[in-house]
Amino acid sequence: QVQLVESGGGLVQPGGSLRLSCAASGFTLDNYVIGWFRQAPGKEREEVSCISVSDDYTHTESVKGRFTISRDNAKNTVYLQMNSLKPEDTAVYYCARRSHYSRSYYSRRCPFEAFLADYWGQGTQVTVSS
Repeated sequence: QVQLVESGGGLVQPGGSLRLSCAASGFTLDNYVIGWFRQAPGKEREEVSCISVSDDYTHTESVKGRFTISRDNAKNTVYLQMNSLKPEDTAVYYCARRSHYSRSYYSRRCPFEAFLADYWGQGTQVTVSS
């Protein structure tokens, strides 16, 4: 069955770094667009970063220059390298697969909204605090 499993979260001081992993099983990851989303307490889920089938990528404005998304096809894993972390980055981080249901050009592109995802990981907590 299709699964996405996040790992790598934890407690880090402001200015520190973390690398999150999204390990996929049950499908070939490089055939799908993968996004990273986050949700902080009391706030709506938001897209952070996205990597397309062609390895193009997008980031939300608040993380540009600090976060990097990448793919390792041999490990069937997508990573989110987070540098210069700020307290406002504190959230549960989720990876998600963009659906191919529409079979359209857009299903291979970034960014995408949460409602277009067909599978989600369980989430990993990132806490940025001194």
